[in-house]
Amino acid sequence: MKNLISAALICLSIGASAQISFAGKVNVLIPTSSASWKNFKTATTNAINQKGENITGFNVGLSMKVNLPGALYVMPELYYTNFSNEATVSGENTENTTIKAKSSRVDIPVLLGHNLLGNLLSAYAGPVGSFNLTKDDDFGSFVQKVNTKNFTVGYQVGLQSELKKLIISAKYEGAFSKDQRKFVNAVAGSTQEVSYDNRASLFMLGLGYKF
Repeated sequence: MKNLISAALICLSIGASAQISFAGKVNVLIPTSSASWKNFKTATTNAINQKGENITGFNVGLSMKVNLPGALYVMPELYYTNFSNEATVSGENTENTTIKAKSSRVDIPVLLGHNLLGNLLSAYAGPVGSFNLTKDDDFGSFVQKVNTKNFTVGYQVGLQSELKKLIISAKYEGAFSKDQRKFVNAVAGSTQEVSYDNRASLFMLGLGYKF
């Protein structure tokens, strides 16, 4: 009982000393991974084995910063994220088709930070959980089949600077699991099938505004 009371008092003390702030944030996403596109089976001789082209994306969301005793803080965030990778595919008796592996998801990072120079400069790191929102899509004669998991976990590390109400940030996100999909030629009689394989990683540059 004494231990329970002591733990409760510690939690109350931390909560009383914590300072909470909220911010809206937007980031430009620069995918840095090399996604591969391969044609495993086809009725044509137009095989595909290329890295694909990353498309700059974005995310937008909300952030809560909870200052803890000392120079530490916890920063849970919520984002809608969108980026993609594309490749050009050619098939028998068909025009070239550009197909995209679109990534639309909800991201929830939970970051632990340390103030290096007060609010002027801090560093943080932590896990990020992602809920996949991507659905099947058509690209010319190809239909995308999403094989990626509905929920994945990655990690983020970064730096942040607060200039009064303005927030400037830069961070890197890595993934623990791969994003794998198939694109199947929907034309009757065709057996063309293209695979997409990527362990997505992102560099993010962001701006935020404290409420």
